[in-house]
Amino acid sequence: MEIKVSFHPHALLRMDERGASQEEVIQAIREGERFPAKFERTGFRRNFPFEGLWQERHYANKQVEAFAVSEKNGWLIITVIVRYF
Repeated sequence: MEIKVSFHPHALLRMDERGASQEEVIQAIREGERFPAKFERTGFRRNFPFEGLWQERHYANKQVEAFAVSEKNGWLIITVIVRYF
């Protein structure tokens, strides 16, 4: 069964600011680590090869963390954090 993923407008803004795509967030949910988060939310985390520039610095990898609430048949993404390393 396919997991339905929807994005809150706040999450879309943060993704744009922080350099994450919808595809990366969906991959984090489907293939990444799942962990409990504050406010009864669920976090999802996955590392991706990056080998690129972010804010004029080179990084080999990036980590995408998505924080979500459960909805009927899926997840509503509330916010996304991206770390480069």
